[in-house]
Amino acid sequence: MDIATRVWNHKWKIDPIVRSLIDTDFYKLLMCQSVHRNHPATRVTFSLINRSTHVPLARLIDEGELREQLDHIRTLSLTRGESTWMRGNTFYGVRSIFRPQFMDWLEQLRLPPYHLERVGDQYELAFEGAWPEVMLWEIPALAVIMELRSRAVLHDMGRFEIQVLYARAMTRVWEKIERLRALDSLRIADFGTRRRHSFLWQDWCVQAMQEGLGSRFIGTSNCRIAKGRDLEAIGTNAHELPMVYAALADGDAALSRAPYDVLADWHEEHEGNLRVILPDTYGTQGFLDRAPDWLAGWTGIRIDSGDPAAGAETAIAWWKARGEDPRTKLVIFSDGLDEAKIAELHARFAGRVRVSFGWGTLLTNDFRGLVEDDRLAPFSLVCKAVAAEGRPTVKLSDNPRKAMGPEAEVERYKRVFGVGDQVEREVVV
Repeated sequence: MDIATRVWNHKWKIDPIVRSLIDTDFYKLLMCQSVHRNHPATRVTFSLINRSTHVPLARLIDEGELREQLDHIRTLSLTRGESTWMRGNTFYGVRSIFRPQFMDWLEQLRLPPYHLERVGDQYELAFEGAWPEVMLWEIPALAVIMELRSRAVLHDMGRFEIQVLYARAMTRVWEKIERLRALDSLRIADFGTRRRHSFLWQDWCVQAMQEGLGSRFIGTSNCRIAKGRDLEAIGTNAHELPMVYAALADGDAALSRAPYDVLADWHEEHEGNLRVILPDTYGTQGFLDRAPDWLAGWTGIRIDSGDPAAGAETAIAWWKARGEDPRTKLVIFSDGLDEAKIAELHARFAGRVRVSFGWGTLLTNDFRGLVEDDRLAPFSLVCKAVAAEGRPTVKLSDNPRKAMGPEAEVERYKRVFGVGDQVEREVVV
């Protein structure tokens, strides 16, 4: 693929960024099925949050073009081939993991309206409605904003300049892959959809990983790419579930149970490698200290904030204390990874646990230092559930820089979940 020519051609015609409802992360579809079953009518609001306020999105991205892209997404529905892939494929060793009732609903779905407003140099973008519907806006909304920003920077570049830019970026990715080849028993997946440079670039990075790492590359979180490249679709669950369940809880006692209620519902639906705990929404140590014994029998834990090595050591100690053999357990690292950190964590934990990596933004959007003023460097953009049935959501995280929610509610959650002083860490996209 001549990616530079394809990018150059973006300048001269309308080119939809998101062309499929399955151009999303696999865990969104898994969570959507669970939400559709357990909370189909719950009203939830999602909102765009630009943590990197130095990136003036509203000055870079034309509002009309943004609306055009979002409106196009609202025209999309599952194609017959996509529905067949979801209904009949084997995921995580389970055939037909998506129930017929859910698929019947999803095949009729069109994404609901959005609210877009310019506020200074940023955009206010929000989605409000039934939880199973609005939750599917998150990934395509992020992908559109990220790629429109990339296109804005590339717009004034000449054809040969774009060719050289992508040659340098390709070389960077390939050199990372070559360094990862030295890691025996490596298991790594692409987790880079939400903050990718573009769809074409993510697809190229996935193909490079396939060729460069062979069987050590275990799949991608992006369903469209997984389907098109005949790869495993990878993903389990995310912070969205405990954040909404907690917001819906009445009283402190119900709030303290909410993260476990999420996993009890998940336990009823899934087995094996889909039983992976994401413990950091309200503090990993407290979550594990209060966890019911049945959770220790789950397959593994995903580490997504705080010091990843400390998080893994905490998980190992918890499994040992609960009579489990950590060597049989899976630890998935997925926060702020690049090849040096992957190598460091692999060296420390391989053989002690089953180690796996979900490599995100610094796989699919590492253009740092490749254009003037670093205008293509990745930045921290999220789209989060901010309210449920009119109640604000809260996230504490193991890294207080990722915390979100009204100050009074944050303090209440810290009290209920016993979260004390935390160490701030730089948020690596």
